[in-house]
Amino acid sequence: MAVSFPAEPIHHENERDRTVTHPTARRALTTALATSIALSLALGLFATAPRADDSASSDGVKLVSLTFDAFKARLARAGSQNYKYTLVDAWATTCAPCKENFPHLVEMHKKYAGKGLQVVSLSLDDTSEKKAIESAREFLREKKAAFLNVLLDEEPGVGFEKLDINAIPAVFVYGPDGRLVKKYTMDDPNKQFTYEQVEKDVAALLDGKAASR
Repeated sequence: MAVSFPAEPIHHENERDRTVTHPTARRALTTALATSIALSLALGLFATAPRADDSASSDGVKLVSLTFDAFKARLARAGSQNYKYTLVDAWATTCAPCKENFPHLVEMHKKYAGKGLQVVSLSLDDTSEKKAIESAREFLREKKAAFLNVLLDEEPGVGFEKLDINAIPAVFVYGPDGRLVKKYTMDDPNKQFTYEQVEKDVAALLDGKAASR
């Protein structure tokens, strides 16, 4: 909500009469407007409404819309937030295996957040499909995904290209500086990963050990 003020004194003019508001009257009007604005601010009428994508449900679950560059920049700041590693799970509401394995992500958050792991879900759903986005929000609330949930704000297919993957689910482990440490994909039919394997590697990394090759 915004209130605009006239740049010049208020004039009332016609062909026969021209008047300018008296300075005293203008000061009185300005004082009244200032008082009104202060009261409105106190009542919260000027508070900015949160973006729909950023609004959290009562249990703290929310879906944040970010471009890929903004997402990568956020990963690069993980170290400043005292995270040792960031686990990113790429998924979509149209991916049955993604949804089936999502509880593993929630469990890893519960088990390792206190040890320095940041868990992030990265939705590759089409941002133009409102039903898909609402479905993603509902799914996240249902799974109680109380960590960072990102909706990639890019054209369809860009996420796959930027992440250099052909299929989801896919999991990525990044260091505190945002650099990729480990990548798990389903691209090779002869080398499919499991979330048990991911957890084992994450636990090793948090303990200062090397992840499996």
